[in-house]
Amino acid sequence: PKTLAVSVFEGDSDAPRDEVSARKWASLGIENDRIFYLPKKNNWWGPAGVIGPCGPDTEIFIVRDMDNCSHSCSPACNCGKYVEIWNNVFMEYNKLIDGKYVPLSQKNVDTGMGLERTVAMLNGNESVYETDVFKPAVDLLSAKFSNLTKANIRAIRVIADHMRTAVFMLGDEKAISPSNTDQGYILRRLIRRALRFARQSDIGSSVLIEVAQTFITVYSDIYTELEANKKRVITEIEKEVSKFETTLQQGLKEFTKLLNYIQNNKISGKAAFRLYDTFGFPVEMTQELAKDNGVDIDMESYANCFLEHQQKSQTGAEQKFKGGLADAGLETAKLHTATHLLLASLKKVLNDTNIRQNGSNITAERLRFDFNFPRPLTQDELSAVEKNVNTAISDGIEVVCEEMSLSDAKLAGATGVFESKYHETVKVYTIPGYSKEICGGPHAKNTKELVSFQIIKEQSSSSGIRRIKAIIKGTGQN
Repeated sequence: PKTLAVSVFEGDSDAPRDEVSARKWASLGIENDRIFYLPKKNNWWGPAGVIGPCGPDTEIFIVRDMDNCSHSCSPACNCGKYVEIWNNVFMEYNKLIDGKYVPLSQKNVDTGMGLERTVAMLNGNESVYETDVFKPAVDLLSAKFSNLTKANIRAIRVIADHMRTAVFMLGDEKAISPSNTDQGYILRRLIRRALRFARQSDIGSSVLIEVAQTFITVYSDIYTELEANKKRVITEIEKEVSKFETTLQQGLKEFTKLLNYIQNNKISGKAAFRLYDTFGFPVEMTQELAKDNGVDIDMESYANCFLEHQQKSQTGAEQKFKGGLADAGLETAKLHTATHLLLASLKKVLNDTNIRQNGSNITAERLRFDFNFPRPLTQDELSAVEKNVNTAISDGIEVVCEEMSLSDAKLAGATGVFESKYHETVKVYTIPGYSKEICGGPHAKNTKELVSFQIIKEQSSSSGIRRIKAIIKGTGQN
């Protein structure tokens, strides 16, 4: 307790002062002059987006042995005396689109320890960027500068932090790719923000690849998948850098235009959303540019635009989770079964077990199947995929359905997507020798019901995502 300080929420019109946490800390030996009451800016978490779950938090700091910068110095100060190592977020509220906070029906405590910050303090480092896992990348980046100014140090830290996260997301077995939705959007935002700092610092975009390779080297002894997927990690970063070079130029040009039409020193939310939706420009980047130019963004209007976009995306996600099924009819069930065979065949022909479903839409006439892959398929590859599916059909294989726990399904080797949507008991559909997937159905009882399978089109769906349209005998074509 003698080396620690804590902060708690001071309270406002949205939520009361957190006396409960303050009393608990005092009972554990924290002196009263080391218990700080701070506002939302310091002791409130969330929501992760514009709306959603959030609440007050209490934070724990190591107090460094240094003079106060002033009499009022506290964990809210950036002088470096207080280094946060842990926090507990009390998820008690839901923020609505109108800005109101209402109590959550289900409350919980979200706790997170800053392991690397704790290691840094125990080692006597000034920050996590001096620890063993960051130092090689930081040294590489530092060597690019002739003078380490405060702005340059910030750029080094942003690039190192963002690229480490990007390396792990790209190197993960689930093979996330940069995109405009879901986890892919987070990944894209990280890479693009790192690229922006590299460009601003005049150290070149290729440094992102160098930093990525450094992190693969640092971590691959333990996280062996990083070395195994090294080629994919580097290729995806190169593609995103190349793509964003163009996007950034367009976005910066559009932002400059916006500055000529601002009213009351504020950019409209609609204009800010257009930069995101049309040019792939994250609002966080627009906010940074606005701050640099001394203007604000109408975030309430932006939130309304984003919410409308989010609702459309949610509708699409729900359709995707249903398997994209238009109905539960016989022909749709056959085409649904064909998607299982198609996914298995893609993995086999392309020799890539990381290929996964990224969405589908199935009607009684045709199937549309999206999957992650970095390039168009050749005609030979498409023919091989088609042949492999038709071999399974002609073999007349029984489609086996079993119900089991999610953990047992994983142990049995079943694959699937949208795990957060699964119940504890799931259905596993097996086509022996080809496919074993967690799925909600409906399916054909035997592969011979499909008669024959034909791919009618293969094309790009989005960055890193390909789309196949196919039919089976006796169905129409779309």
